[in-house]
Order: sequence, then structure tokens, then C-alpha cells
Amino acid sequence: MSTPPGEYYTDERWQNWIDRIDDEDVDPENEDSARLLLNLQDDTAIAVVKILADYDDGTLDEEAALEELRGVREIVLEEVALDDEETVMLIDGVQTSLVCVFYAAEEYVAEGVADEGTVADYIAAAADAEAEEDLDAALGYCVQAGTRIIDGDELAMEVAEDLDYGLVSEWVNGLDSLQTAMEDPEVVEEEDEAS
Repeated sequence: MSTPPGEYYTDERWQNWIDRIDDEDVDPENEDSARLLLNLQDDTAIAVVKILADYDDGTLDEEAALEELRGVREIVLEEVALDDEETVMLIDGVQTSLVCVFYAAEEYVAEGVADEGTVADYIAAAADAEAEEDLDAALGYCVQAGTRIIDGDELAMEVAEDLDYGLVSEWVNGLDSLQTAMEDPEVVEEEDEAS
């Protein structure tokens, strides 16, 4: 059973978010701007969760699920062409956070759930690896934490709050969006534009 392309996420959908962020002159210190960036991130996480739900219920097989995830990843991680460098940096932060979401989803489909520890264990290991400047290992641990979140484990906010700012905290920020999407896969609607 094949899903029509773009059912989960489209270039146009991503571009609509980018255009809105570009139009709004985004300032991360401003609550509305920060919410817009978070909505962009959550919206992508929701698309990922919908693919995983269809994989879990057998609508998509492993190969189709991985292909859909790859398709969304290619749209979202494409370099953004905007004139304002600060806006590009802010979107880049969202993309960095989402890297872990995509890899966790792909790992979940291809390899299943990591079972050597809890979400907190994996994130602690990721923070240690980042401190040792082993970023590949740090990402790997965050991805494993992500598979646990997909499986229903909880990412406690205090775990995230204890992290120093860096790549691990960005990836965990993405995992927080993943968790939000798992709990309520309908949060972000593009109709928010009127607000």
C-alpha cells in the first residue's frame, strides 16, 4: 500500500514556515518569535511521528517508512536561502535540533528501541561524550534516547535543564519536540497564521 508523496510533509509546507519566519523579523528574545520557531520544529516532529505511527500499525513497511523519513529530512535540512543572516542562524538551530529527531526515527524503524539504559542515562552519556569532544558518540546516545521516547519513555524536563548549552542541549531540545508530538500529534496547525 503506497502513500501519495507529500502526505506527511512537503517542500511547500516547510517553505511556508520559512516565509513566515522571514516576514516576521524574528527575535529569539521575543516570545511570539520564539514560539514561531518552536512551532516550526514541532510541526516537523509531528510529521515524523505520523510516519512512525503508520509504520507501527503496518501501513508502512520498514523500507517505505525509512524512505518517507528520508524525504522529510531532505526537505527540512536543506540549506535555507534567506538574506538575513541572523534568521538563517535561528533556523539552523531548529535544523540542528531536528537532526536528532530524524536519526532517532530512522534508528527506531531500522534497529528498534535501545535497551541499555533510560532516556536520562543516554542523555547523561551524550553530555559526557560532548565534554570529551566526541560528537559522533554524543549524537549516537541522543539518538538512542530518542528511540526510547518513541517507545513511550519520558524525557524529564530537569534532564534537559541540567545540560550546558551545546549540541547535546540542541538535540535534546529536538527530542522534547518529538515527545510533544508523540503525546499530541495534532498540536500545530498552519492556521496559526492569523494569530
